[in-house]
Amino acid sequence: MHQTPTTFEVDGAAICTKRMQAGFEVTELAAVVGITASYLRKLERGARKHMRPGPYTRLRAALNATDDELLAPHRDTHTERK
Repeated sequence: MHQTPTTFEVDGAAICTKRMQAGFEVTELAAVVGITASYLRKLERGARKHMRPGPYTRLRAALNATDDELLAPHRDTHTERK
């Protein structure tokens, strides 16, 4: 059975790029998503990296984006360090 993650690790630079492409100001997108402009700015800068499912889903819908576009790339924790 598939469970919704508790949080989504997002790619702030991708959010910023998609927001600008969509023509949203930070305050406009934050209002649509239901988060503060301050939180959105922190996400875009990388100061915050995780979003709860509700706001993340609204962000994805507002930007007409996919998970592949907005989620942070997964790092392989099993890769050997040299």
